[in-house]
Amino acid sequence: MAGAFGYQKDHYEVSLRMAERSLLPAVRGAPQNALIVADGTSCRHQIEDGAGRRAVHVARVLESALGPIGPGVP
Repeated sequence: MAGAFGYQKDHYEVSLRMAERSLLPAVRGAPQNALIVADGTSCRHQIEDGAGRRAVHVARVLESALGPIGPGVP
């Protein structure tokens, strides 16, 4: 989808066809408890809009894995 490309009226259908080639079917086929990771904002939106699944940024995954960090820790 590459940024706003897929949201532009003239590119929407192309963006959707590209996503349906592999991305969206793979996301739909993933177990419900699978963690879907996508770094790009537009990628996460396309996954949610096209497959009804929430994708998270890799930084959020790492943050979650680190657990709570105490005061004064950078």
